[in-house]
Amino acid sequence: MLIKKSKKIVVAMSGGVDSSVAAALLKEQGYQITGVTMKLWDGPDLPGKGVRHGCYGPGEAEDIEDARKVARILGIPFHVFNLKEEYKTEVLDYFRLEYLSGRTPNPCVRCNRSLKFGALVSRIEQSGIEFDYLATGHYARKEYDKINRRYLLKKARDLTKDQSYFIALLSQEQLGRAIFPIGDYTKAEVRGLATDFGLVVAKKAESQDFIAGGYSSLLPETAPGPILDMAGNVLGEHQGISDYTIGQRRGLGISSQDPLFVIDIAPERNAIIVGRKEELYRDELSVSGLNWVAIDTLLEPLEVEARLRHRHQEADAEVSPLNEDKVHVKFREPQMAITPGQTVVFYGGDVVIGAGTIEKKGGETWLK
Repeated sequence: MLIKKSKKIVVAMSGGVDSSVAAALLKEQGYQITGVTMKLWDGPDLPGKGVRHGCYGPGEAEDIEDARKVARILGIPFHVFNLKEEYKTEVLDYFRLEYLSGRTPNPCVRCNRSLKFGALVSRIEQSGIEFDYLATGHYARKEYDKINRRYLLKKARDLTKDQSYFIALLSQEQLGRAIFPIGDYTKAEVRGLATDFGLVVAKKAESQDFIAGGYSSLLPETAPGPILDMAGNVLGEHQGISDYTIGQRRGLGISSQDPLFVIDIAPERNAIIVGRKEELYRDELSVSGLNWVAIDTLLEPLEVEARLRHRHQEADAEVSPLNEDKVHVKFREPQMAITPGQTVVFYGGDVVIGAGTIEKKGGETWLK
């Protein structure tokens, strides 16, 4: 997608190599670039080497300083926006509520839609900074479908780093202003470019988690309750439902002749339900909170490849409309550990057709 050189672009810089190279590429191409960073961490800053990093954690001060150094090298303006309150409301509170409801949330998908392409854009506009597009370091590609007049979101060239899953809930308006400069590069090529540009983050390690140090620090203590088998027999006691997710095997604290996995979480009974691995497989689910990308809406059943989580191998499925904001998904082959609360993304080849949240019917066991 060609963009006029007169256009002004803001780059969301995390202090990592990907967003830094995105800024460098756009600057090299002649665009007017401004770097911005979100300040999210609400605890004490602990700058210095050896501090564990995440999108939310005590290493944030070092990441912001790295972004500032890159902006200085590139000779572009740089601004930090404090979005602690927005992050708490849109991501942390959502995260806690989902876990306490027996669901497994996806904070990264939520953060991209509500914070990076939402609250951050609004805050930049309020600051008076003029810009036409927001660029990020996501490994994804964007095209414009002139026939259907829609922006398309596509997988990255480097499928091992593809991040289209994490931005599949972006609206057409958000996609329209988005740029993904490194979508046609491999990770190795990006690191090579960082070295060529003389960026201080060329060899910086990646931050994999949304929070440094693990999720438990975000969750309140919950009451112990029973661990049940599929017949309802009590096998043991858990220390709080927020410590478990569908498909989990480790940390159950019960002995069995066969390996046991978390099959379901029943918050209304404060119970964890376990079973054998084969009992984790299901071939259907319902999805709500829909966001259609390649199409305006779903009017009839559609064959897709569905991805149940970021590292999940896409599986052939049929998606059928139930109502305006809910669809039924039927897989050709049963899938392991379908997890309520997680994002499911529908693909047609390398194009994102749409996405939504795996739903669990209120008061009913997830299993049929």
